[in-house]
Amino acid sequence: MTIYIALLRGINVGGHNKIIMAELRSSLEQLGLHNVKTYIQSGNILFESDETEELLQTKIHDKIKEDFGISSVVVIRTAEEIQQIVNQSPFSNQEISEAEQSCKGECLHVALLPAAPSKVNSDKFLSLANERELSVINGRDVYLLFFDSIRNSKLGNNLKKLEIPATVRNWKTLMKLSSMVEELKH
Repeated sequence: MTIYIALLRGINVGGHNKIIMAELRSSLEQLGLHNVKTYIQSGNILFESDETEELLQTKIHDKIKEDFGISSVVVIRTAEEIQQIVNQSPFSNQEISEAEQSCKGECLHVALLPAAPSKVNSDKFLSLANERELSVINGRDVYLLFFDSIRNSKLGNNLKKLEIPATVRNWKTLMKLSSMVEELKH
């Protein structure tokens, strides 16, 4: 079985799209997913399955819509892909340290997309980067480093220029998901 992580967009944010994680776990177990675990309230789900990413995306999306009346973008990564995201941060320790010192809130984020953006859209998006907001696109993952804050940032507010729905997770969440993957493996 493959270990997957499903990341839901816009769940339990600002009082909208409320889902109780215990109910979500129960709902997804009805799909035949194994060892379903969630992390915090924002729709981070670890599970095991023999099905393909594409089929799982559709099944999870449809089940959430059916059971909770919410149409949420579902982005899926394998355990290995989450490890690669964590291990391949394009920013140096010095850049991250400097950003941590000045940023209000978390400074390092990754926007996860269901598909890689086109070169044209990537270039449009990356043209907004500056010395206070850095970004690197690696396939379906968009690394974001903020020296001020993700709130009201040009990059954060213009992910739509990629023309693919994204769900954003901060680095601490990705690190926790990575450690949960390791726990599930053992």
